Parts: sequence; structure tokens; C-alpha cells
Amino acid sequence: MLHCQPEKEIHILSKGTIDMTSNDLKRGQVILLDNAPCLVLELSSQSPSARGGSTLIKTKYRNLLTTQVLEKAFKAGDRVDAADFEKRKGQFLYADGDNGIFMDLESYEQYEVGAEIYDLVKGFLLDGAEVVMGTFEGQVVSIEPPMIVELIVTETDPVIKNATAQAQGKDALLETGLKIQVPAYLDSGEKVKVDTREGRFVSRA
Repeated sequence: MLHCQPEKEIHILSKGTIDMTSNDLKRGQVILLDNAPCLVLELSSQSPSARGGSTLIKTKYRNLLTTQVLEKAFKAGDRVDAADFEKRKGQFLYADGDNGIFMDLESYEQYEVGAEIYDLVKGFLLDGAEVVMGTFEGQVVSIEPPMIVELIVTETDPVIKNATAQAQGKDALLETGLKIQVPAYLDSGEKVKVDTREGRFVSRA
């Protein structure tokens, strides 16, 4: 949830909603449901069980205003509205209590993004990190960190002698406060690559 409105108007690339049907839905699209922008996370289709029935398009989506993950089924061909949603290049500046302060790299406007959104990504962000900000009706409703980030391990158990890449993992605390599983051969002070989509260790940096 956005707590600070920008002083200048954000220029939206497309005005109004775009007509499409449930057949056009794709993972990663942002659609309008109950007047809220919703990110499609998963899609599946179910053939009709009775003769003459309609194919169902089942979706799992995240309401970008509340961060709730919900499900909805559409009949094939149902009208669906695309949300008036725009992605903009941004930068994480710093944390302010439970909120995050971000800047639009095109307009240089600063936004205070509430914990509902910030908590989802704060473990991947160092000050100055570039992100993608999703805006809806002039508000920041989503933050996308880079797909892969490099972070330093600040705390973990001592290295296990003769540990290999296939050895059982161990807990590690990273410099952002994020906790992940890392291989037993890693030590504190090492830099690692982390997949932000799944919050998992990828490799040494």
C-alpha cells in the first residue's frame, strides 16, 4: 500500500481497460478484478464434465492492493479487463521503519511503500538496488527485485569438513536479514547468488 503520493502525475502508457477474454489470459498478466489490479500466478483449464458444458479457465492470482492470493474460475470466452497497470524502472533507497523508500528513475519521484508490499521483497534488497515498480492509478502496488541478487552470508554454522555440493544444507542469515538454506561447505563472509523468485541459494558469487 502506498502511503505517499507523488507530487507529479505518473504518465500511464495505456488509458482505460483493454477488452479481452479468459482465453487470452497468461501467467504474469495484471487483470482487473473487483476494481483491483491482480497478478495472474497460475493458469489451468478444465474440460466440461457434461455435454454442452463450458471449458473452465482456473486462475490463481495475487491482489496487488491487499497482497492476498486467491482463486477464480472463468468460463472460456468470459470477458476479462486488463488493469491500467504500468511497470517503471525504480531504485530502492532505504528502509524507514517497516516501510521502504523507492525512487522512480524516470521522474525521480520518491515513494514510501508500506509493509504489505515491502515485506515481500526486503530480504533481497540492498540500498541502491534497481527494481521494477508496478503502478496502478498513480500508486505503487508491486515491487520486483532483480531475478538474481548477490548477498553476503553474515551468520551460518562452521564449515563441515569434507562437505560437498551434494551434502545436506544448513541455515544461513544474509546481510539483508533473509534466511536461506546454503550448502554445508559455505562459511560466513562469503557472497552468494540468490534466486528472488523462490528465495533459494543458486551458487557462490
